[in-house]
Amino acid sequence: MKDRGYYEGFGGAYLPEILVATFDELVETFQKAKDDPVFWQEYVDIMSTYSCRPTPITFAENLTRHFGGARIYIKREDLNHTGAHKANNVMGQGLLVKRMGKSRVIAETGAGQHGVATATMAAKFGFKCTIYMGEVDVRRQRPNVFWMERLGAEVVTVREGTRILKDAINEAFRDWVTNMDTTHYVLGTACGPHPFPEMVSFFQSIIGKEARKQILEREGRLPDRIYACVGGGSNALGIFKAFLNDPVELVGVEAGGKGLATGKHASRLSSKDASIGVAQGYKTYFLQDNDGQMKETHSVAAGLDYVGVSPILAQYAENGRIRFEAATDREVVDALSLTIKKEGLIPALESAHAFAQVFKEAPAMSKEDIILINQSGRGDKDIFTVADAFADPKWQEFIKEKAQEYHA
Repeated sequence: MKDRGYYEGFGGAYLPEILVATFDELVETFQKAKDDPVFWQEYVDIMSTYSCRPTPITFAENLTRHFGGARIYIKREDLNHTGAHKANNVMGQGLLVKRMGKSRVIAETGAGQHGVATATMAAKFGFKCTIYMGEVDVRRQRPNVFWMERLGAEVVTVREGTRILKDAINEAFRDWVTNMDTTHYVLGTACGPHPFPEMVSFFQSIIGKEARKQILEREGRLPDRIYACVGGGSNALGIFKAFLNDPVELVGVEAGGKGLATGKHASRLSSKDASIGVAQGYKTYFLQDNDGQMKETHSVAAGLDYVGVSPILAQYAENGRIRFEAATDREVVDALSLTIKKEGLIPALESAHAFAQVFKEAPAMSKEDIILINQSGRGDKDIFTVADAFADPKWQEFIKEKAQEYHA
């Protein structure tokens, strides 16, 4: 990493002058904490006593038998407190907030998992909390909205723009500009201005550190391939980081939506629809038009429905270290259904993108090969979306009734 968080030309910190001092404080606090072994131990201790770490790896015996190819293992981030990998990042940032002496946190959320995790952290540490969430995501992730509010957070529905994740990020930054002295913005993924990409991937690296040790204990060697879904990139970097210097193929799976040819997707690194630009304080690949205006995106998974991608992942895409693929909504729903039936596991729709790509590739691999999937979250939050996708008439009627009650 070069000065100010550049990764072979991606990243940086493109900030309004009013935010420079706040970011300087954050950079200094993070660097001191990162270099302090006592801080990392404090972080590991709270994650092990409060958030079920280390999460296990599970051998997917039935899926392995079903496909007849590589042995499939699953890193179980769905067992983390609040149901996803998001807790890793927010608890780490919460410890930094304590060091900075601030009393309020704000966050954006798409799938709602980061919002729930942030609200949980705020309750744990005694911070005031505001969560920004696009109106589209509020509708499709109602269970998470309920829990955020019960945890004491104020959930602000964003009705501007496309009313999804990028718009929630914009509103969170506007809040931060007017409340810098008391407030820290708990950005949820490895995007945004420096130091967020480095900081978020640092806290999420606990996933890969555990997984590397676990697969060596279980199999006596490293896996041949590791798969993770890619929205902003935090869970992918979390598991990939520990294997970057090993002869292991790393595969990031983006949201193919209704198909790359349709333009209705959120694939930045696996399609030809993205270009390099600067937005929301950093430089990376964005889905944008020739005038630099952000395009509308689509994914069945709210957490992958984002126009940009981590500058760190953009770097690894450019140098070929990570291979990027895309899975369509249909492939994802089918993969979710098969995983539920074969293993009794319910991945989040985001995580199911990684499963979908594995199911395409595993049959052609040797039975001696080993695959590791990062199940970044569980699918409880997706019950309404999944029920609709499965086209179950009884569930669709139930969804309609609950939606009317919710909006009333």
